[in-house]
Amino acid sequence: MSRENPLWGAPHIHGELLKLGITIGETSVAKYLVRDRKPPSQTWRTFLDNHVKTLVSVDFFTVPTIRFQVLYVFLVLAHERRRVVHFNVTAHPTAEWTAQKLREAFPFDQIPRYLLRDRDKIFGEGFRRQVRDMKVQEVLTAPRSPWQRAYVERLIGSIRRECLDHMIVFHEAGLRRILSAYFSYYHRARPHLALDKDSPESRNVQPPELGRFVAIPEVSGLHHRYERRAA
Repeated sequence: MSRENPLWGAPHIHGELLKLGITIGETSVAKYLVRDRKPPSQTWRTFLDNHVKTLVSVDFFTVPTIRFQVLYVFLVLAHERRRVVHFNVTAHPTAEWTAQKLREAFPFDQIPRYLLRDRDKIFGEGFRRQVRDMKVQEVLTAPRSPWQRAYVERLIGSIRRECLDHMIVFHEAGLRRILSAYFSYYHRARPHLALDKDSPESRNVQPPELGRFVAIPEVSGLHHRYERRAA
């Protein structure tokens, strides 16, 4: 696993082994990695537990293309299971476009109670009006305090380190395809420290008696998912 997935650290590989029914300590995994890895960052826990189920974060990050165009990625992250509820890409973000993406993210019966965001001007009156119409309470972070939005900032960092830093982006459609593939892997397979090394869509432990495990390429082979298959 370490050779096939050079971006993975000991916690990630340990989570995969647990899902394959292999009982081993994380320190033993770290001992036999192909290369030395840095320890994972600590999980940020600022919000009260009773808010986690009703809280989402929204944010933008930029991605340059090979032709020096700047694309903007809009993310909506649900805190409870670290799920990416919605994302989209545009070269020309506006408050009206962002408000439309927020409407698309939540059916009428799944509207969150709190929405956490920064004070970027892109979240203009059109966006704020949409939030009020949905009866969602906005929680604004302090200026220049990205640590107050640590969940979504950590996700953006993971997207860059585990995906975009290793891809060439040509245009909007290509970036959407890349991110769709990564989020599919992220939701179904990627172990998460804050979820006890489970993935956002919970994975069952597969005991050894189910057969040998096989590697299934994800994100164009940049990562792999492991499952047991009968011979």
